Amino acid sequence: MSFSLTGFDLDAFVTATLDEDLGVGLPGGGHDVTSESVIDADARFSGVMDSRDAITVAGLPIAAAFFHRLDPDMQIEILVEEGAQVAAGSQLMRFAGKARAMLTAERSALNTVQHLSGIATMTAQYVQAMAGHATLLDTRKTIPGLRHLEKYATRMGGARNHRMGLWDAAMIKDNHVLVAGGVGPAVSRAKATGVTQVICEVDSLEQIEPALAAGADHLLLDNMGPDTLREAVALVAGRVPTEASGGVNLSTIGAIAATGVTYVSVGRLTQSAPAADIGLDFTPL
Repeated sequence: MSFSLTGFDLDAFVTATLDEDLGVGLPGGGHDVTSESVIDADARFSGVMDSRDAITVAGLPIAAAFFHRLDPDMQIEILVEEGAQVAAGSQLMRFAGKARAMLTAERSALNTVQHLSGIATMTAQYVQAMAGHATLLDTRKTIPGLRHLEKYATRMGGARNHRMGLWDAAMIKDNHVLVAGGVGPAVSRAKATGVTQVICEVDSLEQIEPALAAGADHLLLDNMGPDTLREAVALVAGRVPTEASGGVNLSTIGAIAATGVTYVSVGRLTQSAPAADIGLDFTPL
């Protein structure tokens, strides 16, 4: 049930999330008013978390951490693996323990699993629509503070992470090109500083050769239709990986992926995925 993710502090996340819900540090805050006033301190519940729709699962170990924070002795059984695709009505987790702890942790746990499973579910739909062509990438279009979790969720759905931030690759886009005076000078400047991975966005076929001649390691083919993408792939001729980006949705990604590009990146995986419909039902013991 342990959960470890590079760059993500689970203990800090659980603390901050529960503190926000409990109003820690605010006048009158720091406790669950409803549970404390209605539920006996020694009351115990059993509970079941289940999916109301067919989903791809992500975030269950994090949900378990919320419950264990408030009741370290709570019995928790995670019933499906992360990344599993389950049918509507599937049980995801069972637990038994202190009723107050369950009720206090419920919303934080559900919000997390619903959000991450929603991302994983949408990602799996895009992977399926690609029909084995190309590799799906996510983007930096994430909720501030949740990038590592949201990019974890896209992996659970079958995507591969693009760069994690501004630090692990140079991505030259139109505004960088504008200031530098062209794709060639922009790429040359980045390479001259010793950057090992330079991704260059091009929005026309004419920019491809200057970018490659300057040493670009990866070309982002921006807002090109399938016919233009096929031409671009032919011009690159396998010299560097190619990535289609812009105007990609579930109805267009199949044709885009089939053009021969190496990758297709989709911002809406983390930017617009709806929450999965997941419920949590309790029974007094």
